Amino acid sequence: MKTGAQLYTVRLFTQTAPDFRETMRRVAEIGYETVQLSATGSEITPQIAREIADEMGLKIVLTHSDLNRIQKDTEQLIRDHEVMGCKYIGIGSMPEKYRNPDWIRRFAVDFKEPARMIKEAGMRLMYHNHAFEFEKTGGTYLMDYLLDAFAPDELGITLDTYWVQTAGGDVCQWIGRLADRIPCVHLKDRGIVNGQEVMAPVMEGNMNFPAILEALKKTDCEYALVEQDTCLENPFVCLEKSYRNLAELGYR
Repeated sequence: MKTGAQLYTVRLFTQTAPDFRETMRRVAEIGYETVQLSATGSEITPQIAREIADEMGLKIVLTHSDLNRIQKDTEQLIRDHEVMGCKYIGIGSMPEKYRNPDWIRRFAVDFKEPARMIKEAGMRLMYHNHAFEFEKTGGTYLMDYLLDAFAPDELGITLDTYWVQTAGGDVCQWIGRLADRIPCVHLKDRGIVNGQEVMAPVMEGNMNFPAILEALKKTDCEYALVEQDTCLENPFVCLEKSYRNLAELGYR
């Protein structure tokens, strides 16, 4: 399992090619070897992303891709990921229309064929959770509908540890349940500052990351990607703190 940086953390600095190059340089300088592309600017084509990643010694391992492209431009999206050398094609969030027990079944109808095409290309469609997937309706989680509708090799879960905790879930329990579906996970911590909940660098908050990381050893996890949607200080400093704390536990 390798640690990496989810570039959504530094999205303000990835909107132009020069900024993207400088950001990738800084990420590599911290010590990260893998990255996820998310919310980058339109200038950052697959070819430019790959060239800069190679220049900095970084590997692109996951994306958050446009849902319309996943559904309607699947073949070209696969080719773009081949250019980037990336085999995990990510869904960043479920559109609101699917977020109920009645309509969530349409999600499987709409994305089953793209998932099949991606699988046949030797890649994997990945779904990133927030908290709402762990809301129970009639005794069933929305997450359960996803797991029932797709086989593990059709749909992986980019398990976001922070959002499981926010939903009141047991992170280690869900890691165990999803053991064959989580080649990529998001690591972010949850803390309290002045009585308010905040996102924090890994091991700077209150989540039990030694136990979480130990649980991940028993899964198919390849990439543990540090993400911090909101930062109380410079986001590059936050990425460095997370990297340092994980490195001290033996994860790089």
